Amino acid sequence: MGMMGFGGFGMMFWMVIFWVVVVGVALWLLSRLFPGAGRRSSLDRSSVSDMAINGSRRALDILQERYARGEITKTEYQEIRNDIA
Repeated sequence: MGMMGFGGFGMMFWMVIFWVVVVGVALWLLSRLFPGAGRRSSLDRSSVSDMAINGSRRALDILQERYARGEITKTEYQEIRNDIA
């Protein structure tokens, strides 16, 4: 028989199984410690449109405040309002 023989193959097989289990347990523990970490980037279309609407409202509020304080002219206000809408 070769240098490793059947015993060497068996030992290598169990070593691979051992490391697969270790990595699997580590990934499972990480998923338990940090739930939802991979789900933050997934947004549905309604939440994206809600964020856009809320962003536009906030921008208009800021624009109105700047106009009320006299920081911008009426012409600037109307131009910026048209850009936001």
